[in-house]
Amino acid sequence: MPELCRFLGIIIYMYFNDHDPAHFHVQYNEFRASIRISDFSVLDGHLPPRVLGLVVEWAEMHSGELNGNWDSMVTDGKVKKIKPLV
Repeated sequence: MPELCRFLGIIIYMYFNDHDPAHFHVQYNEFRASIRISDFSVLDGHLPPRVLGLVVEWAEMHSGELNGNWDSMVTDGKVKKIKPLV
């Protein structure tokens, strides 16, 4: 599970050969969630509201990179790190 980014205790990653729709995974302490890239909705799991807000803010800033990483994972299994929320 390649890590894309880490900030404020939040870890964002993608799985190899994961299922559609395009999404990424988030881990924060004991919380985990899958977030759809197209609209940043929660597909599965739960995050505290403040953490979800930070993740969505970050994802909106990097949606192109997230889509590129999703496509790259499908074709060659590689991802590029994405800058954290500052």
